[in-house]
This record gives sequence, structure tokens and C-alpha cells, in this order.
Amino acid sequence: MKRSFTVILGVFMALGAFVWAVEAQAAEQYPLKPIFSITSAEPGGDLDVLSRPLMQKASAVLGKPIVVLNKPGAGGTIGYREIHDSKPDGYAIGPATITIVITRLQGLLPFDYQDYTFLGTFYRMQAIVFGSTRTKRPFKTIQEAISFAKSHPGEVSMASAGIGTAAWVPLMAFVKGTGIDVNVIPQPGGTGMALAQIAGGHMDLTVAFLPSAKPQIDAGNVRFLAVIGDERAPGYENSPTLKDIGYDITWESSGFIVGPPKMPKGVVDKLTKAFEVAANDPEYHKFLLDRFTTPFYIPPDRIPPYLDAKRTVLRDIMGKAGILKEK
Repeated sequence: MKRSFTVILGVFMALGAFVWAVEAQAAEQYPLKPIFSITSAEPGGDLDVLSRPLMQKASAVLGKPIVVLNKPGAGGTIGYREIHDSKPDGYAIGPATITIVITRLQGLLPFDYQDYTFLGTFYRMQAIVFGSTRTKRPFKTIQEAISFAKSHPGEVSMASAGIGTAAWVPLMAFVKGTGIDVNVIPQPGGTGMALAQIAGGHMDLTVAFLPSAKPQIDAGNVRFLAVIGDERAPGYENSPTLKDIGYDITWESSGFIVGPPKMPKGVVDKLTKAFEVAANDPEYHKFLLDRFTTPFYIPPDRIPPYLDAKRTVLRDIMGKAGILKEK
């Protein structure tokens, strides 16, 4: 009996050593095939717009294509779940935003941001209040919009990205921080549908980010009213920050690259290096700056503390909104 146990133990040890050797060899040769970038946003959404050229830059470093798969919906949870549950071999990764923290706080996913493998950051950007130029009250300034909303409770309609999304958070901060009484109407997905609502004149205001809004601004359908941040936007200097008009409200969203948990170190090292090179590429920096987005790279080990601080702020905002599920 003892001899049989020893033989079985030896087999398992040999098998373990074989598996380790195979995984080590795979990590050394990685990548051998195309990599899929699972994007938790609709085509044309901010995360999609900002991450596609980054993936092209990283692909050039890795020597294999990175194929974008858009998996929007449910506040980003569809895409985030698929990334988390993918085989941790480096062939399924994806961009993420602050919603990777929000989904857990809302109780939409059973895992948290600490459960992913971080591969680096690539941008940060300030939220913006936009107004429709096509409604019966096309507000020309943020002061006009706030004043009207306060004196006509419930009459101003505000299209919101999905509850708990990266643009929903600053929208709620804007509403609560200014004390306005508006009719907030959440839309499915990210900012794309919310922008479409005000561009078509169906609603008055929204909060979104410049990358996805710029085509509608250029078409004359949407007006840039104010920045929910510390700095005025290049090219839109006549539009103030909320701080400029007396409201201490700021918010920024950031972009991260994540993978499933327990990825091999060799694969993580190669991906981390590729995204560091891509995120610091001068051409990519220009692409971001042209869209009022700040280049922002920090290595993987600094991301959890950064998100820890954001989580504290988010818990307060979500608690006041009545959607905080995590105790």
C-alpha cells in the first residue's frame, strides 16, 4: 500500500513538473497567435476610441495582432466578466475604466478589481457637461442651465449613461453638488446613447467625455458647457470648469489594461512592457491630447493603491445615490 502511494505521488509530481515546463515554455514563446482585447464599451464609445490605437501600438511591439471585441452592456460587467473568466494565458485581455471598481460596489459582479491582473494604465480624462443645441431651451452657458434648473424644478431632462458607468458618477456629482432638480434618465450602455439623445434634441443635458462627443460638437448638435475638473479644455477655453463658477466638483476617469487572475509571470512581463511602450508613444500622446485626454501611465504595482483611493470616493457618491450594495 505504501509502495503504491509512493508511485502515485511520484506520478503526480512528474505530471506537475511537466505542466510547469509546458507553461514556462509557452510563456517564453508568447505570443504565438492573435490576442483578443475584450472592450466593455460600444464601438465609438470613449473606451473604444481611446484603446484601439493603443492596441495597435502594443501589437507592433508584440509582433502579433490584437483583435478588438466589443462586449458592451450592464455597466461594463459583460466584458469584465469575460476577461476575468478567460484562460489566463495572455490571449484575452482588455481595457477597463473606473467601472471596474463600481461593478463590485453595485453588487453586479462577485469579484473586485484586486481579482484581475493589471498590465498598466494609459489615460485619464475629465468629465464634461454638454447641452443640446436642438431642444426648446438650448442653454448657451452652464450658468444659464444651472439657474433654469433651480428655478424650474424637474423641467430639465438629463440623459445619463448607464447607472454606475464612468460617466454616470460625475453626472451624479454634478447634480448633487449644484443642488439642481433635474429629470435624470439613464440610457443603456455608455455615453453613446446619452449623447445621441441630446444631439437629437430629445433631452437637454448630459455628462460625457470629449472623445465620443467631439463629432456631435463639430456637427453643431451639442454644446460644450463646462468641465467637471481642474482645467479648461484646449480649444474650449471659453467654457469654464465648475470650480470657476463656484462649485468644488471634480472627477476624472482613467483607463487600465487588465487580464484574468493568475497569469504566468513571463506573459505578464511581456504584456506590461508592450503596453508601457505603447502608452508612452509620442504619436499616441498626441492622439490623446487632441481629444482633451491626458497621457497617464503608471506600472501595475501602483494601480491598486490608486483605485483604493477612488473606491473611497465612489462609496460616498453611490451611498448617497442609494445604489451601494457592498457593505
